[in-house]
Amino acid sequence: MPDDAAKTEGSGGKRPLKVVLCSPRGFCAGVVRAIDSVERALSLYGPPVYVRHEIVHNRYVVDGLKAKGAVFVEELDEIPDTDAPVIFSAHGVPRSVPEQAERRNFFAIDATCPLVTKVHREAEIHFRRGREIVLIGHAGHPEVAGTMGQLPEGAVALVETLAQARAFVPKDEGKLAYLTQTTLSLDDTAEIVEDLKRRFPAIVGPHKEDICYATTNRQEAVKRVAPVVEAMIVVGAPNSSNSQRLKEVAERAGCAHAALVQRAADIDWGKFGAISSLGITAGASAPEILVEEIIDAFAERYTVKVETMSAAEEGVFFPLPRPLRQNEAAE
Repeated sequence: MPDDAAKTEGSGGKRPLKVVLCSPRGFCAGVVRAIDSVERALSLYGPPVYVRHEIVHNRYVVDGLKAKGAVFVEELDEIPDTDAPVIFSAHGVPRSVPEQAERRNFFAIDATCPLVTKVHREAEIHFRRGREIVLIGHAGHPEVAGTMGQLPEGAVALVETLAQARAFVPKDEGKLAYLTQTTLSLDDTAEIVEDLKRRFPAIVGPHKEDICYATTNRQEAVKRVAPVVEAMIVVGAPNSSNSQRLKEVAERAGCAHAALVQRAADIDWGKFGAISSLGITAGASAPEILVEEIIDAFAERYTVKVETMSAAEEGVFFPLPRPLRQNEAAE
């Protein structure tokens, strides 16, 4: 706990360490909604509750839900015929997934983040209007697979880097649109978008930027903290896009050493030996208990004083998927 860690100041000849917590950090509204969807389904229907893909990219969260009766699968083929709920993860799914669920008469609950769903709807609108779509994102990420999977194969061109953007040749420069994955680096994406707009002035972008508020705010907090600390820890999973971007943002902002760790046990103490200041943030899928665990681990080795640096206040809330809301209202 931060308060407990701060109380170690002045104890036992330990090296002093100022810990600067980034705010906001950790869970966003979409992640809270997704986790609560699984918890609510387990409460209403009992185990098992099947979940396609990790509900969010965090092993601690996934293991906790497994212990309560959630069964995680990569594809619906792994699920037997069942009346149990089948939940789609926060990252979104290709259109073929709910279609398969319907064919098998599954009780499907879509926990896709509403901000990802917004990108899906934008893709559909552009397609209906005859536009070729450029999606800025990372190949293999489930959100990208879900967005590209909303439309027929070939309707969306994936661009990962500025070099790929510069090499992209559209079928018709006058009928072109771009979308972005919600968890990208703001700076990288801005560079790619600027290049596309320069080369294709008629390109149509989102009415509101696709990179979500939580990604934006967490990156802004890191930009403020990273230049004033000697090292930075990002709490998050290696397969979490927004967590990886936070590490990159810290490095670009001037932090000499930035590390992405899942738990306190993952800390390479040899790289943190002589520091006197440390920044800590957490990806949007990482629970606060893991931040507290890491602060406690440093408090065992240092005389820790904790302070917080804030970049934004967040009050965003997303209601549960409709089937779970209806049951909640009926109780």
